[in-house]
Formats: sequence, C-alpha cells, structure tokens
Amino acid sequence: MTVTLRTGTTADTAAVLDLWQAAGAHPTSTDDPAALAALVDRDPDALLIAESEGRVVGTLIATWDGWRGSMYRLAVRPDVRRRGIAALLVRRGEERLLSLGCRRVQALVVGADDRACAFWTGVDYVPDSLRRYVHSL
Repeated sequence: MTVTLRTGTTADTAAVLDLWQAAGAHPTSTDDPAALAALVDRDPDALLIAESEGRVVGTLIATWDGWRGSMYRLAVRPDVRRRGIAALLVRRGEERLLSLGCRRVQALVVGADDRACAFWTGVDYVPDSLRRYVHSL
C-alpha cells in the first residue's frame, strides 16, 4: 500500500468529514464544512491528508499559535490501521511545526480512548497533569 501525504484543501471537506465518522472520531462542535473552511483559510497548511489510491485514509490537524503547537483530529480509516499511517502524519505534523519555530507540541486526545492514548505514548508523547476546560461559543 502506497501512502502519500499532502496538505488538505476545502475540496477535501466531504472526504475528511466522512473519514472522521468512519474512523469513529469523537464528534466535536467544529465537525462541519464551515469550520474546515475556516481552518484552511486561516492556516492553509494545517490540515494534513494521507491518501492511498486516490482515497483519503488519514488526517491530522497540526497548528501553531506562536506559543505551542497542537495536534488534533488524528484519524485513520479502520481498514488501513496498523500500517504506520498515523505515525507518518504525526512526524509530518512535527516537521511542519518545527519549521514554524515551535518547540513544544501537545496532542489533544480523549482520555477514555485507550487505543488513542496507547498510540500517542507509542510515538513518545507523555501525558501531563493539565486538565482542559472547554466552552463552545
């Protein structure tokens, strides 16, 4: 299986939303076309896409606010998991953030998702003691 990585565009919106659903990603209030368009408009290189045979098989959002890098929405289609796609996306995200001057990266992970937590630990990320508080506007 050959996988290529590229930057996502608004043309990928339907495929990305479909992937997140198929991958069982925990839904958020920003899982919609308008939010993806806003992301791509504000930070055109933030959405990373893994493709195989013309099909979107993985995603990662890697952003930097000038203080800390963040990784969101790491998702891989269930039928192609365990082939290194997620790790490829994370390394590409790290490269992107490092090139912007980022020195520290946080990965936002649903704590109850044991599979996701194990993945991040496996690529050398460690849990910290911070607790996240959110408020939807």
